[in-house]
Amino acid sequence: MKYDASKHHRRSIRLKGYDYSQAGAYFVTICINQGLHTLGRIRNSQMYPSQPGEMVQTVWDELPLHYPAVGVDAFALMPNHVHGIIVVRTVPPCLPNNTVGADKGVGATTGGLPLPTGDHPHKPMTLGDVVHRFKSLTTAKYRHGVSQLGWTPFPKRFWQRNYHESIIRNEQSWDTIRGYILNNPIAWESEPLHLKKYHPQPDV
Repeated sequence: MKYDASKHHRRSIRLKGYDYSQAGAYFVTICINQGLHTLGRIRNSQMYPSQPGEMVQTVWDELPLHYPAVGVDAFALMPNHVHGIIVVRTVPPCLPNNTVGADKGVGATTGGLPLPTGDHPHKPMTLGDVVHRFKSLTTAKYRHGVSQLGWTPFPKRFWQRNYHESIIRNEQSWDTIRGYILNNPIAWESEPLHLKKYHPQPDV
């Protein structure tokens, strides 16, 4: 299924009735507003991040440090969008400097990532919460780059209003998606120009 802005803009594309705060893994695609190639360029099947691209990568990598209920897995920074796997998990009480649910299977509560010292249970984050905070953090940092570093101002908003997601239901799907994400820069160069604005999701 290809991401179609005319269908997905300004309306929910979430699965009706699904609890996105439950422990699980999700494949997400988040696009730059207007499809602008803000995050870098691809040459010879390799992504060369811009300064904004490096910032976006850093924010993604640091999500688990700020939000104990969040884990991240494979990630691909592309010129005008990002692909990644987000793990939403339940944080058990009183487990400092420990890991739980280290197996890769869907439903693991931490995705095998360490819990920072002093974690305490709190209201579960939904997938939408995670994406919203990722967008908010990167947008704030980009605005700083515009004012302090001379980055090109973005029109209206940095990211598109919505995002696309797929629920990862089993280990085979997880491996397929991980491979798709990591090979994305290679696939980019072989795609027609009109598909480079809204990148397709794999069928899993």
